[in-house]
Amino acid sequence: MSLSQKQNNKGQNVNTYTKKKRGESHDEQRRMTSITRKMHWYMLRGKIARFLGTDFLLAFFLTTGWCAEQEYVTAGSVLLVNNRAFDLVTTAVGTDLIYRVVSNTGRLIVSVSCLVPFIVIGSLVGALFILQFLGILFSYFREDRAIRRILEPINEIALKADELSRLSFSEDKYQVIEDALEHIRPEQAEQDGPLSFGDSDLIGVEAAMNNLLLRMRDTLRQQSRFVNDASHELRTPIAVIQGYANMLDRWGKTDEKILEESITAIRNEADHMNYLVEQLLFLARGDSGKTTLNLQPVMTADLMREIYEESLMIDEKHRYRLADGGESAEVRIDSGLMKQAVRILIDNSAKYTPEGEEIQLSYGRTEKGAPYLQVQDLGQGISESELPHIFERFFRADEARGSAGTGLGLSIAKWIVDKHGGHFEVLSRTELGTRIRIVL
Repeated sequence: MSLSQKQNNKGQNVNTYTKKKRGESHDEQRRMTSITRKMHWYMLRGKIARFLGTDFLLAFFLTTGWCAEQEYVTAGSVLLVNNRAFDLVTTAVGTDLIYRVVSNTGRLIVSVSCLVPFIVIGSLVGALFILQFLGILFSYFREDRAIRRILEPINEIALKADELSRLSFSEDKYQVIEDALEHIRPEQAEQDGPLSFGDSDLIGVEAAMNNLLLRMRDTLRQQSRFVNDASHELRTPIAVIQGYANMLDRWGKTDEKILEESITAIRNEADHMNYLVEQLLFLARGDSGKTTLNLQPVMTADLMREIYEESLMIDEKHRYRLADGGESAEVRIDSGLMKQAVRILIDNSAKYTPEGEEIQLSYGRTEKGAPYLQVQDLGQGISESELPHIFERFFRADEARGSAGTGLGLSIAKWIVDKHGGHFEVLSRTELGTRIRIVL
């Protein structure tokens, strides 16, 4: 094929592509216009219906008011027991409409022509409707532009989706994607930088792949941290148990004091490990979707009163108070899981509040009317820098490192509250205390 023929073919392909794009643009414009017109006619019908209804009520009240005025002027009062009627009569002048009011004794009270007043009322209401209709016509183009502006983002999304659905790549572009994917390392995406195909036609695919890599990297980082933290938490009790087991093997067989100390320590560490494993299993079941909620209607006052009474029996080292005056509300919750979430908040308050200090439980509604459950203490509080991380798994504030705990309690509470569609509101000041509210 000669050079001139190639150029002609190329020109024909360009012309064909240009015509195709113009045709698609024209089709989309017609489709947009059709949708806009349908929405506009729907709005116009609604306006006309509202205007007709309003004008009909206006005509009715004007007519009723004129009739009542005639009766009041003639008889001095308007009595509902009177009989009223409109009679069409023929006179020497022509046809007339007579409004008559007859008392319950048969006495004629009012007999007056109402044809002219009714024509005037009808003319006024008709003129009002014409003005309203003209207003609709004058606002047509302004509303048309407004509807098009509203639909424009939706239309662009639809066009992009349609373009992606009809997008076809040549074999070399698929090869570019395949080569790039072969070198993907999600765990090292930060060092490698964002994925780049170096092809303008693949920008959309490139952005989607980079977003996917970001999510994969975050997931891998969370999994790695979770495994490391879990290993660290389990390493300590295992080391303690091994240490006491070795001590028993060396000296504890004949020394009752060492034997008793070792047995107590091993039992405590075993209980701690069992508690930690139970918490890990709860979160694992929750993450896998195996934990289901048994939702039942519960009054917030009853739930908090039950938790309050249990706290009095469980913990005698602190003073518990159930605040009065809160507005109780009925909520659909899994009462067992929600009690567990509140108990986690109470256990944390008891852990970081000095003995003899008060822990207050309360319930009520927020300013927006949402029900809430609340635990407030006078403990050491949480620093502002650590506050955003308290619901992360295995996170413990620096002040809490020396205390017993796994760092999973608040994570479990957050999982429970999230599953109920609620959220936490936390207010804390160091050395002053903490208030945590579960908003449902």
